[in-house]
Amino acid sequence: METPFPYAGEIAAIATATCWAFTAIAFESAGKRVGSLAVNQIRLVIAFLLLSAMCWITRGTPLPTDATAHNWIWLGASGIVGFTLGDLCLFRALVEIGSRVSTLLMALVPPLTALIGWLALGESLGPLDLAGMALTLAGVVVVILERKEDEAGRRKLPVRGLLLGLGGALGQAVGLVMSKHGMQGFSPFASTQIRVIAGIAGFTLIFAVIGWWPRVLSAIRDSRAMTRTALGAVFGPFLGVSLSLVAVSYTKAGVAATLMALSPVIILAPACLVMKERVSLRAIGGAVVAVAGTALLFL
Repeated sequence: METPFPYAGEIAAIATATCWAFTAIAFESAGKRVGSLAVNQIRLVIAFLLLSAMCWITRGTPLPTDATAHNWIWLGASGIVGFTLGDLCLFRALVEIGSRVSTLLMALVPPLTALIGWLALGESLGPLDLAGMALTLAGVVVVILERKEDEAGRRKLPVRGLLLGLGGALGQAVGLVMSKHGMQGFSPFASTQIRVIAGIAGFTLIFAVIGWWPRVLSAIRDSRAMTRTALGAVFGPFLGVSLSLVAVSYTKAGVAATLMALSPVIILAPACLVMKERVSLRAIGGAVVAVAGTALLFL
């Protein structure tokens, strides 16, 4: 697809990472109050309402009724793989192996996305692409290890937890590539809406099977949690995911995924200024390395 301006895909990917940094703060706070799974379903419903309003304003229709069968099949499958299965694995991994290791495993999303994009879409990566991805990932890993070094301790990590973390990373990578294949020039916001609809359907079925609905209803009655969930929904599945689809539309899936992985670096600033966390020179060094890798991806 022809880019509307230079580096449109790369800029959209960095904007995505910024959105996901803010949504992580909001969802962490809400999840501690009412549980992460309840927040996951509620945020998708809020995102669906926001996307419907946006599509009504920009496209003249609140629902993706003009989507082709190809769009529905691939984007719907992407929503199930990314939102439902991938997030289920990720949130369970957070419980079993902790946030530090889980987030570190999510840093595997860019190389997995690049590999799947090469196998499924025939995308190739040049030397600068590979070098930029390696530097960016190295910087992200340094920052993650620094920010989360006091969690999970030195206990032996359970194999099941590690597999769940890998499942979360694989779900995000596969969902991203499926989204790129499923869009084919279709509106990013309408494409995200299809993914969200599929994700809601998947969680609805799972919650019905495990009897989770009472917890969801209890979460809805918590006004503070709902305020934070709504804020997270704006920056997450509404703006963040839509921008991620813009990114994969205008640049290679592996490059887009690498730039989206900058969230742990971007979150350092609000962590210092808003949450009053101390950030070491090691973390700042990791951020510098990640930015250097990002610069290579723009060459």
